[in-house]
Amino acid sequence: MAISFSRHKLFENIFNYAMGGLAIVGMRGEWIKVNDSIVKYLGYSKEELYEKTFQDITHKDDLYKDLGAMRALLRDDISNYTIEKRYFHQNGSIVWVRLSVSLVRDDNGNPEYFISEIHDVSQQKSDQEELKILLDLSKEQNNRLSNFADIVTHNLRTHSSNLETLVGFIAEEEATSTACKSENFEYLKESIKNLNDTVSHLSEVAKIKSMNKEEVKPLNLHEYCSKAIYNVSGLAKNIKCKIANNVNPKHEVMAIPAFLDSIILNFLTNALKYRASDRLAEVFLFSEVSEDFVVITFKDNGLGIDMKTHGDDIFKMYKTFHKHKDARGVGLFITKNHIESLGGRIDVKSELGKGTEFSVSLRKAV
Repeated sequence: MAISFSRHKLFENIFNYAMGGLAIVGMRGEWIKVNDSIVKYLGYSKEELYEKTFQDITHKDDLYKDLGAMRALLRDDISNYTIEKRYFHQNGSIVWVRLSVSLVRDDNGNPEYFISEIHDVSQQKSDQEELKILLDLSKEQNNRLSNFADIVTHNLRTHSSNLETLVGFIAEEEATSTACKSENFEYLKESIKNLNDTVSHLSEVAKIKSMNKEEVKPLNLHEYCSKAIYNVSGLAKNIKCKIANNVNPKHEVMAIPAFLDSIILNFLTNALKYRASDRLAEVFLFSEVSEDFVVITFKDNGLGIDMKTHGDDIFKMYKTFHKHKDARGVGLFITKNHIESLGGRIDVKSELGKGTEFSVSLRKAV
């Protein structure tokens, strides 16, 4: 059955039953007509609002931008505007709204009234403010932790260096003494060496701080890989390892030079360190574009990693997977942090006895 109603009735229904606040506002800012949502948002009855102007209940810090936008609307510089502003609720509290305003003109082009659409965004503003407070607090705590790490590593390095120096003096002065030849003295020297190694690792971890965006720049991936390969060329030649740089010469990533150097070098040295003894070592580097990222892959035919046993621990600090004398379990931890601080990610595939494939996704330069 067809429904019939007048245009006036249709307007009334739309106006009254709209989910958001709707208002007709006069040329001097007086409230001419408001719907129930406006009453709900602002706490005033319709009768109370009709005795006021919007200027009366607008926060003074937001009034200038609202009036400025209205004047632009009247000059026909703009067809409408949307701003966020604050009203005073009837109980005195602040109500944040998103206000959209259009101007209605008569047949001669003269301004008649404004139509305002109002949505309460107080909860969103409260959530944003709470999030900002949490972020500021996290930033402050991170700065404190960073400063603490700097102090601790500096002091530990000082003390460990002093211990190493003292042991050296004792060894020189009493080279023939029984004490210096005892097993306990050897344990002491080894313990001090391990302490120095630990402090060195902590120092590297402490350097991983919030990066300065100004340090990030477009870098040619092929060039950085070539430089890293050159830096390990002596070691690679010594163990007869083949390293192939198949990275696309046109691929550029957004990175910090020192970080990119460290990332590439760590994967290369790991591939050389954990090579298989029963075959010639091979390392292949290649790249591809995936959406907004360039993915560089480091593939070797080395010892590989038992992913079922160690898959969850690969990037954790002090986790090692082979009995190599130089294994410390720090390199991959630091490398993953460098990658993630650049907005990238890392994936790994590995099979014990066959080799490992690390894929690093870094933001593509634009």
